[in-house]
Amino acid sequence: MLDPRRRQFITLLGGAAAAWPLAARAQQPAMPVIGILGSGSSSALTDLLAAFRQGLKETGYIEGQNVAIEFHWAEGQFDRLSELAADLVQRRVAVMVATGVSSALAAKAASSTIPLVFLSQDDPVKLGLVTSFNQPGGNATGMSLLTGALVAKRVEFIRQLVPDNAPISYLMNQQAPESEFQLGYMQAAARDLGQRFIVLNASSEHDIDNAFAALAQNRSGALIVSTDPFFFSRFHQIVVLAAYLKIPTIYDRREYVAAGGLISYGTHLSEAFSQIGVYAGKILKGAKPAILPVMQPTKFELVINLKTAKALGLQIPDRLLALADEVIE
Repeated sequence: MLDPRRRQFITLLGGAAAAWPLAARAQQPAMPVIGILGSGSSSALTDLLAAFRQGLKETGYIEGQNVAIEFHWAEGQFDRLSELAADLVQRRVAVMVATGVSSALAAKAASSTIPLVFLSQDDPVKLGLVTSFNQPGGNATGMSLLTGALVAKRVEFIRQLVPDNAPISYLMNQQAPESEFQLGYMQAAARDLGQRFIVLNASSEHDIDNAFAALAQNRSGALIVSTDPFFFSRFHQIVVLAAYLKIPTIYDRREYVAAGGLISYGTHLSEAFSQIGVYAGKILKGAKPAILPVMQPTKFELVINLKTAKALGLQIPDRLLALADEVIE
């Protein structure tokens, strides 16, 4: 039989051993959290978020293993962005990632200290997000998507499919903070090319239906859909309406064309999201946004759906086909 004192010692030893793993876990550093803020919805960005995670992985971070990701989506309600950004600040995220101009401005206003990685459709210096491209100088850096040049190219491409004297409609979301500068780019491109255009506004599902009803009445030769998270969240509705009216339409993202749209031209967004994932990982490792240069895209893609062109009774010019990065048949 064990001596009572020995039995007590063994009991205490066993209890201490059981507590060791708990103590060790308590001493481990908390998993860093990346807060992603966007004005749209996650359902429209599934592939792009996968690219972001791949960029993170390249720097050694894997969601659920050594980093957590907190998503805050405004679902097209831009007035909620400030509240959502403030919530991420309260949660003390290690890095904020903003998927557009409106979310980037909200994140920047919410904190001047939490590192911010953004995708910006306009000049981030002009917006006040950074001091310069090479030396951002504050808590923010990211990628500028060269929207102005892309708008001009979309006008140039779609003009090749309509009569010279036909007006072109431009679908925009006036509720989006970035709509003003996008309209400015459209006005400049149309002026340079001598192109008449008609502005159609939509900020809800019902508005989109009304915009296409107006499109049918104004006898536009073609339609340009502006870069907007809300429109992208409704891309099936827009593509179906364009097909019903048989209106040649150009978009900013390949997904519209894969769903039956005619043409898209824009930044290769998967590459862009991958790069901001890399930047987020670098910042988690200690890099300072102030000295990480603002990136600019190096890859653009022109995608054409020939099946849709045939349904519209259009012959795509050979010179345009020769420029295409992808032709869907």
